[in-house]
Amino acid sequence: MSKDINAIITYLDTYLNRTGKSSIDPVEANEVLAKAGLLCDSKDRPGKPLRNLLRDGQLPHAFQSGGKGSSWTIPHSNKWTVRPLKIKAITPKIVTPKQVTKAKAVLSTDYSQLDKILMNENNFKSASIIDNLVPHNAGLYCIRISDINKLPKPFSSYLADRQHNIIYIGIATESLSRRFLNQELRANGHGTFFRSIGAVLGHRPLKGSLITKANKRNYKFSPTDEQKIIKWINDNLKVNWVDFNGDLESLETELITKYRPLINLAKNPSALQLLSDLRKECVQIANEL
Repeated sequence: MSKDINAIITYLDTYLNRTGKSSIDPVEANEVLAKAGLLCDSKDRPGKPLRNLLRDGQLPHAFQSGGKGSSWTIPHSNKWTVRPLKIKAITPKIVTPKQVTKAKAVLSTDYSQLDKILMNENNFKSASIIDNLVPHNAGLYCIRISDINKLPKPFSSYLADRQHNIIYIGIATESLSRRFLNQELRANGHGTFFRSIGAVLGHRPLKGSLITKANKRNYKFSPTDEQKIIKWINDNLKVNWVDFNGDLESLETELITKYRPLINLAKNPSALQLLSDLRKECVQIANEL
């Protein structure tokens, strides 16, 4: 299989346009290129042939957000320039230069400190022991997997390529106990993470289970499958959370963009099309007659 760099770049641009994604990682990119007959993949190390091209500078628009040694991000070749962060408009307020400088410093320090506390691996606990620990406060949470090989392929390969074990970052605008613990980890409600990880593990909702429901997307698994998923979560995942009453949406966006957790779809520059397809399949099954 020849390496036509122009064809590779054009095909990846087309794939990004078709899927609506802003970027792609080497593992997923090499997989789609192999299917198109443009670049053979490695069975033992998925994404390695493309990473070799990236290291040689063959795709000049690709970059390593964390510097040399960090994982690669491949954006559209025509949309790779760095753009300034957008900030929300606020009501005009007369302040002195000193007040502005101080406010920016406090905001930066708070976000940086929250990042360090939330992502510090020493603060994580097994998901099996937190039922009486998670508070009824607003905040952020992060989910890691102890052994990435416990994920089915190709998800384990995708995570290995990102060079971390972070699989989900989320927020609870009212209660971490209700949103994070009960919905995301214990299936008491409609947790986005729970539905996603269940699909990744091969579970599917009961056929037609959403037909009579008003919400046609919040599928659920059978009680038996829910217990299997909860057991897998308790056996394999570790979690951490922090209380926070500030701008949760902005902070969540910042953290997801920075860490690119495997199971996050929204706000994620490396969102997996395969995961999106699995969720769509579950929705379709749950709405079938």
